[in-house]
Amino acid sequence: MKGGVIFLTLFTFVFANNYSSKYDNVDVDRILSNDRILTNYIRCLMEEGPCTAEGRELKKTLPDALSSECSKCNEKQKSTAEKVIEHLRVKRPRDWDKLTAKYDPRGEYKKRYEASIAAKKA
Repeated sequence: MKGGVIFLTLFTFVFANNYSSKYDNVDVDRILSNDRILTNYIRCLMEEGPCTAEGRELKKTLPDALSSECSKCNEKQKSTAEKVIEHLRVKRPRDWDKLTAKYDPRGEYKKRYEASIAAKKA
């Protein structure tokens, strides 16, 4: 399911001190508008459904990207991550809540993200 790979741009594969730019040019808007593909990746991340190889890699990489505030991400990856996060928060809040409960049970990453967004708006 190549189309679902776009979700990986959030937290791409790790090489050396940075994440690979392999998926930087994927059409994220197309994936975010495809509920079936996005749902499959969310199910994978929640361990509620099967994962593609890319989904398994995402599950493995996601905790590091969250804990490091995407410090290994390039600017394109950070921008894409913000787009995906905002899409989930606004358009799929139940999924956002499930994902944050699983990957951020203490709410620390969510607080940092919200503070970062507020600072950008100020």
